[in-house]
Amino acid sequence: MLGRFTVRPSDDGSNRFGVWDGAVNGWRATGIDDEVKARELASDLDVQYDAHGPRAADAVRHVDPAQKVQRATWSTGELDVWIRDNGEWLGRVRDKDGGITWVPGTDLRPL
Repeated sequence: MLGRFTVRPSDDGSNRFGVWDGAVNGWRATGIDDEVKARELASDLDVQYDAHGPRAADAVRHVDPAQKVQRATWSTGELDVWIRDNGEWLGRVRDKDGGITWVPGTDLRPL
């Protein structure tokens, strides 16, 4: 399942965040002041890499311009990219507050 990159509080005791790479068990980025920006970076890295390395070019489809969608939970958001992960297409959906969620394609409908 998706999630090679996760956001964690920085180790230095500051109020900053970092992006942890679970595949190499180490930091990918540190010193990020805003948790939302850290989550966006982690999401962008998940688009580029799967657990084994760079994601195949045919496993990523960008939506340009981003498309408004509705999830099966009746919440709405903006779809900006699809990735194929373990044979399943997942859409990256941003909510109105900038939160990012990976949603199975079967749970998304255009608005």
